[in-house]
Amino acid sequence: MWFLGMDVGTGGTRAVVVDAEGKVIASASSEHAPFRTPHPGWAEQDPEDWWRAAQQAIRSALSAAPEPRQPIAAIGLTGQMHGAVMLDENGQVLRPSLIWCDTRTQPECDWLHQTIGYDRLIELTCNPALPNFTLTKLLWVKTHEPEIFARIRHVLCPKDYVRYCLTCEYAIDVQEASGTLLLDVTHRRWSKEVAEAAGIPESWLPTVFESVEICARISSGAASATGLPAGTPVVAGAGDQGAGAVGMGILQPGSVSATIGTSGVVFAATAQPTKDPKGRLHTFCHAVPGVWHVMGVTQSAGLSFSWLKDTFFADQSYNSLTEAAARVPAGSQGLEWAPYLLGERTPHLDPEVRAAFAGISSVHTAAHFVRAVLEGVAYSLQDTFTLFAELGIPVSAVRLGGGGARGALWRRIQAGVYAQAVEILTAEEGGAFGSALMAGVGAGHWANLDQACAQAIEVAERIEPDAADVAAYRSGYAGWRKLYPALRSLR
Repeated sequence: MWFLGMDVGTGGTRAVVVDAEGKVIASASSEHAPFRTPHPGWAEQDPEDWWRAAQQAIRSALSAAPEPRQPIAAIGLTGQMHGAVMLDENGQVLRPSLIWCDTRTQPECDWLHQTIGYDRLIELTCNPALPNFTLTKLLWVKTHEPEIFARIRHVLCPKDYVRYCLTCEYAIDVQEASGTLLLDVTHRRWSKEVAEAAGIPESWLPTVFESVEICARISSGAASATGLPAGTPVVAGAGDQGAGAVGMGILQPGSVSATIGTSGVVFAATAQPTKDPKGRLHTFCHAVPGVWHVMGVTQSAGLSFSWLKDTFFADQSYNSLTEAAARVPAGSQGLEWAPYLLGERTPHLDPEVRAAFAGISSVHTAAHFVRAVLEGVAYSLQDTFTLFAELGIPVSAVRLGGGGARGALWRRIQAGVYAQAVEILTAEEGGAFGSALMAGVGAGHWANLDQACAQAIEVAERIEPDAADVAAYRSGYAGWRKLYPALRSLR
């Protein structure tokens, strides 16, 4: 039997077919139309375009699968989190979705903190109100587009809208629901108190499932549109971070991933919901039943390196830049980079702070600037590890993902900054792969996600931290932490 996983991302939708051994045997992607920014800080996409892309990706992945073909035993979904899809009584989309990177809703965040109370909101949902979260987007529509708000009958997140198109069912998983700010994360159910305070009828909210539970089946209409057999089971899945963690085997307490894409995420599984009273970390339900996770986010991680290259070194490759930077001593001889191109999430929750180089002297070359950027991003991710230590969150192994796992220099820098051995996987397939493993568990092929990951995931390399690097970065990080207060004082 085979399993299909699908990732409804921001830029496109990817579908993968995974065999009974947990190997990806076919994949296909379909791009989305670019999201629109009608005003600064706004970001909107058309949900119908995700459904178009999903149909194409599924058909293409099935066509690319090798002979002899096996039946698809189950499907799992993942995708961009936090987006608000608003539907009327007939399941029709009422307006473009406000997606995760839309930041227009700070006034709604302030209103929630004033109405419910900052501490009470964290007690109820394990998180403070942030502009990224779904609830704040609904409140913006309530204030600014009351005629649309009055017609809402169903609210979904992006991948769950695609599930609705596939199955005609309104469903969501606990990990995705954690990012709406409407879930009682501790008890893995909707928060009646938050919904009532915000004026959101619970009837609008989809049924909540654990990630590996079968929650729906492919409809006859979707079968003809995708090539999937009608009645094929669909598991609840997870948001992109939860599914990506499954795809990297970050399942049990002590396991941690540090992933550098455009943004950077440090993700740790926990045995219970660990609440940060200051709201500096996200605390969500994990895709693993009975497990939670905490997550710190650096807004401009890989973005820092791409910005540096595109702005100053457009004629050079990433490889040539890092080869030169590798010859610069750890610590970049005092040159520092604060990676706040888009403000910062963890730990500062400050959308207004901006990036800076500091400590520039005549000894510094282009290679120093490159290395300083790589180190500054790692320092920013280390802020999350510092919070883990403060809150007693265990770290026994760190797996690297994204662009930060592919370059030898950035791998070594991270091992030194975190003062931890880091692991690289043989193949990092992302959230679509993780959602396919969830489908395999839902179909009963694997007993649980631990068994699935034990068969499907292989560590390719383990990198021990260099003692000299650890010493240099311990001192460097202490100095680097003075940058944020200095930059904040400039406003």
